[in-house]
Amino acid sequence: MLEIIVFIYTLYFFLRTYTSIMQIGYINDEKRKTPVLMSASKYLVAGNYAVAKEKLGLIESFVDYLFFLWWVIAGFALLQGMITIENQIIEAIVFLFGFTAIGYIIGLPFELYQTFKIDEAFGFNKTTPKIYIIDALKSMLMFFLFGGLIFGALAWIIVSYESWWLWGFGMLFTLALLVNVLYPTVIAPIFNTFNPIEEGELKDAITSMMQSVGLKSDGIFVMDASKRDSRLNAYFGGLGKTKRVVLFDTLLAKLNKNELLAVLGHELGHFKHGDIWKNIILMGILLFVSFFLLGNLPNDLFSSMNVIPEAGVQIAMMTLLLPVVSFMFTPVMSFVSRHNEYAADEFGSDMGGKDNLVSALMKLVTENKAFPKSHPLVIFFYYTHPPIIERLKELGFDASNTIVGEEDELKKDGIFAFIDEEKKV
Repeated sequence: MLEIIVFIYTLYFFLRTYTSIMQIGYINDEKRKTPVLMSASKYLVAGNYAVAKEKLGLIESFVDYLFFLWWVIAGFALLQGMITIENQIIEAIVFLFGFTAIGYIIGLPFELYQTFKIDEAFGFNKTTPKIYIIDALKSMLMFFLFGGLIFGALAWIIVSYESWWLWGFGMLFTLALLVNVLYPTVIAPIFNTFNPIEEGELKDAITSMMQSVGLKSDGIFVMDASKRDSRLNAYFGGLGKTKRVVLFDTLLAKLNKNELLAVLGHELGHFKHGDIWKNIILMGILLFVSFFLLGNLPNDLFSSMNVIPEAGVQIAMMTLLLPVVSFMFTPVMSFVSRHNEYAADEFGSDMGGKDNLVSALMKLVTENKAFPKSHPLVIFFYYTHPPIIERLKELGFDASNTIVGEEDELKKDGIFAFIDEEKKV
Protein backbone atom coordinates (compact mmCIF):
# COMPACT_ATOMS: atom_id res chain seq x y z
CA MET A 1 0.00 0.00 0.00
CA LEU A 2 2.86 2.38 0.78
CA GLU A 3 4.20 1.89 -2.75
CA ILE A 4 0.80 2.88 -4.19
CA ILE A 5 0.63 6.03 -2.03
CA VAL A 6 4.16 7.03 -3.03
CA PHE A 7 3.34 6.37 -6.69
CA ILE A 8 0.20 8.55 -6.53
CA TYR A 9 2.07 11.36 -4.77
CA THR A 10 4.86 11.11 -7.33
CA LEU A 11 2.36 11.49 -10.18
CA TYR A 12 0.92 14.51 -8.42
CA PHE A 13 4.40 15.98 -8.01
CA PHE A 14 5.37 15.43 -11.65
CA LEU A 15 2.11 16.89 -12.95
CA ARG A 16 2.60 20.02 -10.86
CA THR A 17 6.22 20.23 -11.96
CA TYR A 18 5.32 19.81 -15.61
CA THR A 19 2.67 22.52 -15.35
CA SER A 20 5.15 24.92 -13.73
CA ILE A 21 7.81 24.26 -16.36
CA MET A 22 5.28 24.87 -19.13
CA GLN A 23 4.27 28.12 -17.44
CA ILE A 24 7.87 29.34 -17.14
CA GLY A 25 8.58 28.59 -20.80
CA TYR A 26 5.31 30.14 -21.93
CA ILE A 27 5.81 33.40 -20.03
CA ASN A 28 9.48 33.69 -21.03
CA ASP A 29 8.33 33.45 -24.64
CA GLU A 30 5.30 35.75 -24.34
CA LYS A 31 7.03 38.52 -22.38
CA ARG A 32 9.27 39.23 -25.39
CA LYS A 33 6.31 39.67 -27.74
CA THR A 34 4.17 42.74 -28.32
CA PRO A 35 2.92 43.88 -24.89
CA VAL A 36 -0.76 44.14 -24.00
CA LEU A 37 -2.51 46.18 -21.31
CA MET A 38 0.70 47.80 -20.07
CA SER A 39 3.85 49.48 -21.30
CA ALA A 40 6.68 47.40 -22.75
CA SER A 41 8.78 47.91 -19.61
CA LYS A 42 5.98 46.99 -17.19
CA TYR A 43 5.00 44.03 -19.36
CA LEU A 44 8.54 42.67 -19.11
CA VAL A 45 8.66 43.30 -15.36
CA ALA A 46 5.33 41.50 -14.84
CA GLY A 47 6.61 38.52 -16.83
CA ASN A 48 9.82 38.37 -14.85
CA TYR A 49 7.90 38.55 -11.57
CA ALA A 50 5.66 35.66 -12.62
CA VAL A 51 8.66 33.57 -13.67
CA ALA A 52 10.57 34.33 -10.46
CA LYS A 53 7.63 33.17 -8.34
CA GLU A 54 7.14 30.06 -10.46
CA LYS A 55 10.80 29.07 -10.18
CA LEU A 56 10.71 29.45 -6.42
CA GLY A 57 7.52 27.36 -6.34
CA LEU A 58 9.26 24.64 -8.35
CA ILE A 59 12.09 24.39 -5.84
CA GLU A 60 9.67 24.42 -2.91
CA SER A 61 7.58 21.68 -4.53
CA PHE A 62 10.67 19.51 -4.97
CA VAL A 63 11.68 20.00 -1.33
CA ASP A 64 8.13 19.15 -0.23
CA TYR A 65 8.31 15.96 -2.29
CA LEU A 66 11.60 14.93 -0.67
CA PHE A 67 10.20 15.53 2.79
CA PHE A 68 7.05 13.59 1.94
CA LEU A 69 9.26 10.61 1.11
CA TRP A 70 11.21 11.14 4.31
CA TRP A 71 8.06 11.30 6.44
CA VAL A 72 6.53 8.08 5.10
CA ILE A 73 9.81 6.13 4.98
CA ALA A 74 11.39 7.18 8.27
CA GLY A 75 10.07 10.48 9.67
CA PHE A 76 6.81 9.30 11.21
CA ALA A 77 8.48 6.32 12.87
CA LEU A 78 11.28 8.52 14.22
CA LEU A 79 8.94 11.15 15.62
CA GLN A 80 6.57 8.61 17.12
CA GLY A 81 9.49 6.82 18.79
CA MET A 82 10.60 10.05 20.45
CA ILE A 83 7.24 10.64 22.16
CA THR A 84 6.48 8.43 25.15
CA ILE A 85 3.25 9.79 26.61
CA GLU A 86 0.56 7.40 27.80
CA ASN A 87 -2.40 9.72 27.28
CA GLN A 88 -3.42 9.25 23.65
CA ILE A 89 -4.89 12.72 23.23
CA ILE A 90 -1.86 14.57 24.63
CA GLU A 91 0.45 12.28 22.68
CA ALA A 92 -1.38 13.17 19.46
CA ILE A 93 -1.16 16.90 20.21
CA VAL A 94 2.59 16.72 20.89
CA PHE A 95 3.15 14.59 17.78
CA LEU A 96 1.23 17.05 15.59
CA PHE A 97 3.02 20.05 17.08
CA GLY A 98 6.31 18.37 16.19
CA PHE A 99 5.07 17.50 12.70
CA THR A 100 3.86 21.07 12.11
CA ALA A 101 7.02 22.65 13.52
CA ILE A 102 9.21 20.66 11.11
CA GLY A 103 6.97 21.65 8.21
CA TYR A 104 7.15 25.31 9.27
CA ILE A 105 10.95 25.23 9.44
CA ILE A 106 11.11 23.65 5.98
CA GLY A 107 8.83 26.28 4.45
CA LEU A 108 10.27 29.30 6.24
CA PRO A 109 13.24 29.95 3.88
CA PHE A 110 10.88 29.99 0.89
CA GLU A 111 8.51 32.42 2.58
CA LEU A 112 11.39 34.70 3.56
CA TYR A 113 12.87 34.61 0.06
CA GLN A 114 9.49 35.37 -1.52
CA THR A 115 8.85 38.28 0.84
CA PHE A 116 12.27 39.88 1.30
CA LYS A 117 13.93 38.99 -1.99
CA ILE A 118 11.40 38.62 -4.82
CA ASP A 119 8.59 40.87 -3.53
CA GLU A 120 11.18 43.37 -2.32
CA ALA A 121 12.94 43.46 -5.70
CA PHE A 122 9.69 44.03 -7.58
CA GLY A 123 8.50 46.79 -5.28
CA PHE A 124 5.72 44.95 -3.45
CA ASN A 125 7.08 44.24 -0.01
CA LYS A 126 6.62 46.90 2.66
CA THR A 127 7.03 44.48 5.58
CA THR A 128 9.92 45.23 7.88
CA PRO A 129 11.73 42.42 9.74
CA LYS A 130 10.11 43.72 12.93
CA ILE A 131 6.58 43.50 11.50
CA TYR A 132 7.33 40.06 10.06
CA ILE A 133 8.58 38.73 13.41
CA ILE A 134 5.62 40.19 15.30
CA ASP A 135 3.20 38.64 12.78
CA ALA A 136 4.98 35.30 13.07
CA LEU A 137 4.81 35.36 16.88
CA LYS A 138 1.10 36.22 16.78
CA SER A 139 0.47 33.37 14.32
CA MET A 140 2.44 30.92 16.46
CA LEU A 141 0.55 31.90 19.58
CA MET A 142 -2.80 31.52 17.84
CA PHE A 143 -1.73 28.17 16.41
CA PHE A 144 -0.50 26.95 19.79
CA LEU A 145 -3.79 27.86 21.45
CA PHE A 146 -6.39 27.05 18.81
CA GLY A 147 -4.39 24.48 16.86
CA GLY A 148 -3.86 22.52 20.05
CA LEU A 149 -7.59 22.55 20.77
CA ILE A 150 -8.42 21.40 17.24
CA PHE A 151 -5.76 18.66 17.31
CA GLY A 152 -7.03 17.50 20.69
CA ALA A 153 -10.68 17.47 19.61
CA LEU A 154 -9.91 15.56 16.40
CA ALA A 155 -7.71 13.09 18.28
CA TRP A 156 -10.50 12.51 20.81
CA ILE A 157 -12.94 11.82 17.95
CA ILE A 158 -10.52 9.29 16.40
CA VAL A 159 -10.07 7.54 19.73
CA SER A 160 -13.79 7.55 20.57
CA TYR A 161 -15.58 6.72 17.30
CA GLU A 162 -15.10 3.99 14.73
CA SER A 163 -16.51 6.23 11.97
CA TRP A 164 -14.32 9.07 13.16
CA TRP A 165 -13.85 10.48 9.66
CA LEU A 166 -17.54 11.45 9.49
CA TRP A 167 -17.53 13.16 12.88
CA GLY A 168 -14.18 14.77 12.07
CA PHE A 169 -15.59 16.19 8.86
CA GLY A 170 -18.57 17.61 10.75
CA MET A 171 -16.33 19.25 13.31
CA LEU A 172 -13.94 20.85 10.80
CA PHE A 173 -16.72 22.00 8.48
CA THR A 174 -18.49 23.66 11.42
CA LEU A 175 -15.19 25.22 12.44
CA ALA A 176 -14.66 26.57 8.91
CA LEU A 177 -18.05 28.28 9.06
CA LEU A 178 -17.19 29.73 12.47
CA VAL A 179 -13.88 31.08 11.16
CA ASN A 180 -15.74 32.80 8.30
CA VAL A 181 -17.99 34.47 10.86
CA LEU A 182 -15.18 35.52 13.20
CA TYR A 183 -12.47 36.42 10.69
CA PRO A 184 -13.47 40.05 9.90
CA THR A 185 -14.13 41.14 13.47
CA VAL A 186 -11.85 38.94 15.59
CA ILE A 187 -9.00 37.40 13.57
CA ALA A 188 -8.11 40.00 10.93
CA PRO A 189 -7.78 42.89 13.45
CA ILE A 190 -5.03 40.95 15.22
CA PHE A 191 -2.76 41.63 12.23
CA ASN A 192 -4.15 44.81 10.66
CA THR A 193 -5.84 48.05 11.66
CA PHE A 194 -9.35 48.64 10.31
CA ASN A 195 -10.71 52.17 10.41
CA PRO A 196 -14.25 53.11 9.38
CA ILE A 197 -14.25 54.91 6.05
CA GLU A 198 -14.54 58.67 6.32
CA GLU A 199 -17.94 60.25 6.01
CA GLY A 200 -18.54 61.66 2.59
CA GLU A 201 -19.54 61.07 -0.99
CA LEU A 202 -17.72 57.72 -1.38
CA LYS A 203 -19.22 56.20 1.75
CA ASP A 204 -22.70 57.37 0.77
CA ALA A 205 -22.33 55.86 -2.71
CA ILE A 206 -21.10 52.51 -1.33
CA THR A 207 -23.90 52.43 1.24
CA SER A 208 -26.46 53.12 -1.48
CA MET A 209 -25.07 50.30 -3.64
CA MET A 210 -25.20 47.87 -0.72
CA GLN A 211 -28.77 48.80 0.11
CA SER A 212 -29.81 48.29 -3.52
CA VAL A 213 -28.83 44.59 -3.33
CA GLY A 214 -30.05 44.06 0.23
CA LEU A 215 -26.61 43.73 1.83
CA LYS A 216 -26.58 44.55 5.52
CA SER A 217 -23.05 44.81 6.85
CA ASP A 218 -21.07 45.60 9.97
CA GLY A 219 -19.67 48.65 8.19
CA ILE A 220 -17.24 49.90 5.55
CA PHE A 221 -13.59 49.82 6.63
CA VAL A 222 -10.18 50.80 5.30
CA MET A 223 -7.34 48.37 6.05
CA ASP A 224 -3.72 49.48 6.46
CA ALA A 225 -2.46 47.00 3.86
CA SER A 226 0.31 49.35 2.74
CA LYS A 227 2.43 48.65 5.81
CA ARG A 228 3.04 45.13 4.45
CA ASP A 229 2.39 45.19 0.70
CA SER A 230 1.73 47.62 -2.14
CA ARG A 231 -0.80 45.47 -4.02
CA LEU A 232 -4.38 46.61 -4.48
CA ASN A 233 -7.43 44.72 -3.23
CA ALA A 234 -10.86 44.90 -1.66
CA TYR A 235 -13.20 42.27 -0.29
CA PHE A 236 -16.43 41.50 1.49
CA GLY A 237 -15.75 39.37 4.55
CA GLY A 238 -17.80 37.51 7.10
CA LEU A 239 -21.15 35.83 7.35
CA GLY A 240 -24.38 37.00 8.94
CA LYS A 241 -24.06 40.11 11.09
CA THR A 242 -20.24 40.16 10.81
CA LYS A 243 -20.27 40.97 7.08
CA ARG A 244 -18.16 44.02 6.32
CA VAL A 245 -16.72 45.83 3.31
CA VAL A 246 -12.93 46.12 3.44
CA LEU A 247 -10.95 48.44 1.16
CA PHE A 248 -7.16 48.29 1.10
CA ASP A 249 -5.65 51.75 1.60
CA THR A 250 -3.52 50.99 -1.48
CA LEU A 251 -6.71 50.64 -3.53
CA LEU A 252 -8.05 53.99 -2.34
CA ALA A 253 -4.76 55.61 -3.32
CA LYS A 254 -4.80 54.33 -6.91
CA LEU A 255 -8.44 54.16 -8.05
CA ASN A 256 -10.83 57.04 -8.48
CA LYS A 257 -14.32 57.03 -7.01
CA ASN A 258 -16.09 55.60 -10.08
CA GLU A 259 -13.51 52.84 -10.49
CA LEU A 260 -13.85 51.93 -6.82
CA LEU A 261 -17.61 51.70 -7.13
CA ALA A 262 -17.28 49.43 -10.18
CA VAL A 263 -14.92 47.10 -8.28
CA LEU A 264 -17.30 47.02 -5.32
CA GLY A 265 -20.15 46.39 -7.74
CA HIS A 266 -18.26 43.28 -8.86
CA GLU A 267 -17.96 42.13 -5.24
CA LEU A 268 -21.64 42.86 -4.67
CA GLY A 269 -22.33 40.60 -7.65
CA HIS A 270 -20.77 37.74 -5.71
CA PHE A 271 -23.07 38.52 -2.80
CA LYS A 272 -26.17 38.84 -4.99
CA HIS A 273 -25.44 35.53 -6.75
CA GLY A 274 -24.76 33.68 -3.49
CA ASP A 275 -21.20 32.83 -4.52
CA ILE A 276 -19.99 32.75 -0.92
CA TRP A 277 -22.39 29.94 -0.11
CA LYS A 278 -21.58 28.15 -3.37
CA ASN A 279 -17.91 28.18 -2.38
CA ILE A 280 -18.74 26.92 1.10
CA ILE A 281 -20.73 24.02 -0.40
CA LEU A 282 -17.86 23.15 -2.75
CA MET A 283 -15.43 23.33 0.15
CA GLY A 284 -17.71 21.06 2.17
CA ILE A 285 -17.85 18.49 -0.64
CA LEU A 286 -14.05 18.53 -0.96
CA LEU A 287 -13.63 18.19 2.80
CA PHE A 288 -16.14 15.32 2.98
CA VAL A 289 -14.46 13.37 0.16
CA SER A 290 -11.03 14.01 1.68
CA PHE A 291 -12.10 12.72 5.09
CA PHE A 292 -13.80 9.71 3.51
CA LEU A 293 -10.74 8.74 1.45
CA LEU A 294 -8.00 9.65 3.89
CA GLY A 295 -9.91 8.61 7.00
CA ASN A 296 -10.16 5.04 5.77
CA LEU A 297 -6.54 4.32 4.94
CA PRO A 298 -5.74 0.64 5.64
CA ASN A 299 -3.69 -0.33 8.69
CA ASP A 300 -1.12 -2.10 6.55
CA LEU A 301 -0.09 1.31 5.18
CA PHE A 302 0.95 2.36 8.68
CA SER A 303 2.56 -1.02 9.30
CA SER A 304 4.72 -0.56 6.20
CA MET A 305 5.82 2.80 7.63
CA ASN A 306 6.71 1.07 10.93
CA VAL A 307 4.28 3.19 12.94
CA ILE A 308 1.23 2.49 15.06
CA PRO A 309 -1.88 4.08 13.50
CA GLU A 310 -2.52 6.35 16.49
CA ALA A 311 -4.49 9.58 16.21
CA GLY A 312 -1.51 11.87 15.66
CA VAL A 313 -0.07 9.76 12.85
CA GLN A 314 -3.44 9.47 11.11
CA ILE A 315 -4.04 13.23 11.22
CA ALA A 316 -0.51 13.95 9.98
CA MET A 317 -0.91 11.46 7.13
CA MET A 318 -4.17 13.14 6.14
CA THR A 319 -2.38 16.49 6.12
CA LEU A 320 0.34 15.13 3.81
CA LEU A 321 -2.13 13.64 1.34
CA LEU A 322 -4.79 16.38 1.41
CA PRO A 323 -3.03 18.43 -1.34
CA VAL A 324 -3.26 15.41 -3.66
CA VAL A 325 -7.02 15.07 -3.17
CA SER A 326 -7.46 18.84 -3.45
CA PHE A 327 -5.47 18.88 -6.69
CA MET A 328 -7.95 16.45 -8.27
CA PHE A 329 -10.81 18.81 -7.38
CA THR A 330 -8.97 21.98 -8.38
CA PRO A 331 -10.05 22.08 -12.06
CA VAL A 332 -13.73 21.78 -11.12
CA MET A 333 -13.53 24.41 -8.39
CA SER A 334 -11.51 26.73 -10.62
CA PHE A 335 -14.00 26.35 -13.46
CA VAL A 336 -16.93 27.21 -11.19
CA SER A 337 -15.05 30.17 -9.76
CA ARG A 338 -14.19 31.54 -13.21
CA HIS A 339 -17.85 31.28 -14.20
CA ASN A 340 -18.80 33.22 -11.07
CA GLU A 341 -16.23 35.92 -11.85
CA TYR A 342 -17.66 36.52 -15.32
CA ALA A 343 -21.13 36.89 -13.80
CA ALA A 344 -19.81 39.26 -11.10
CA ASP A 345 -18.06 41.35 -13.77
CA GLU A 346 -21.34 41.69 -15.63
CA PHE A 347 -23.11 42.71 -12.43
CA GLY A 348 -20.35 45.16 -11.53
CA SER A 349 -20.41 46.75 -14.97
CA ASP A 350 -24.17 47.24 -14.69
CA MET A 351 -23.87 48.85 -11.26
CA GLY A 352 -20.70 50.88 -11.65
CA GLY A 353 -20.36 51.34 -15.39
CA LYS A 354 -18.58 49.12 -17.90
CA ASP A 355 -15.91 51.71 -18.72
CA ASN A 356 -15.15 52.22 -15.04
CA LEU A 357 -14.75 48.49 -14.40
CA VAL A 358 -12.49 48.12 -17.45
CA SER A 359 -10.37 51.04 -16.26
CA ALA A 360 -10.16 49.60 -12.73
CA LEU A 361 -9.18 46.13 -13.94
CA MET A 362 -6.43 47.61 -16.11
CA LYS A 363 -5.07 49.57 -13.15
CA LEU A 364 -5.21 46.47 -10.95
CA VAL A 365 -3.29 44.32 -13.43
CA THR A 366 -0.67 47.05 -13.90
CA GLU A 367 -0.19 48.02 -10.24
CA ASN A 368 -0.13 44.38 -9.11
CA LYS A 369 2.33 43.49 -11.91
CA ALA A 370 0.07 40.62 -12.92
CA PHE A 371 1.25 39.16 -16.23
CA PRO A 372 -1.90 39.05 -18.40
CA LYS A 373 -1.20 35.69 -20.06
CA SER A 374 -0.75 32.13 -18.79
CA HIS A 375 -0.28 28.65 -20.17
CA PRO A 376 -3.62 26.86 -20.76
CA LEU A 377 -2.70 24.13 -18.25
CA VAL A 378 -2.17 26.70 -15.52
CA ILE A 379 -5.50 28.33 -16.33
CA PHE A 380 -7.23 24.93 -16.31
CA PHE A 381 -5.88 23.92 -12.90
CA TYR A 382 -5.29 27.06 -10.92
CA TYR A 383 -7.08 30.11 -12.29
CA THR A 384 -9.97 30.99 -10.00
CA HIS A 385 -10.32 34.20 -12.04
CA PRO A 386 -10.47 34.22 -15.84
CA PRO A 387 -7.39 35.66 -17.58
CA ILE A 388 -7.65 39.43 -17.52
CA ILE A 389 -7.68 39.60 -21.33
CA GLU A 390 -10.74 37.32 -21.43
CA ARG A 391 -12.49 39.32 -18.71
CA LEU A 392 -11.95 42.54 -20.65
CA LYS A 393 -13.14 40.89 -23.85
CA GLU A 394 -16.38 39.88 -22.15
CA LEU A 395 -16.79 43.52 -21.13
CA GLY A 396 -16.41 44.58 -24.76
CA PHE A 397 -12.80 45.79 -24.54
CA ASP A 398 -10.24 44.54 -27.07
CA ALA A 399 -6.84 44.37 -25.34
CA SER A 400 -5.03 44.14 -28.67
CA ASN A 401 -6.01 47.77 -29.34
CA THR A 402 -4.54 49.03 -26.08
CA ILE A 403 -2.26 52.05 -26.55
CA VAL A 404 0.91 51.28 -24.63
CA GLY A 405 3.09 53.98 -23.12
CA GLU A 406 6.83 54.18 -23.50
CA GLU A 407 7.84 54.95 -19.93
CA ASP A 408 10.77 52.89 -18.71
CA GLU A 409 10.77 51.76 -15.09
CA LEU A 410 13.17 48.83 -15.33
CA LYS A 411 15.66 50.27 -12.89
CA LYS A 412 13.14 50.92 -10.13
CA ASP A 413 12.91 48.82 -6.98
CA GLY A 414 15.91 46.61 -7.78
CA ILE A 415 14.07 44.92 -10.66
CA PHE A 416 16.99 45.12 -13.08
CA ALA A 417 18.84 42.16 -11.58
CA PHE A 418 15.88 39.86 -12.13
CA ILE A 419 15.45 41.04 -15.71
CA ASP A 420 19.10 40.42 -16.51
CA GLU A 421 18.81 36.94 -15.03
CA GLU A 422 15.67 36.13 -17.04
CA LYS A 423 17.31 37.24 -20.30
CA LYS A 424 19.66 34.29 -19.93
CA VAL A 425 16.78 31.81 -19.99
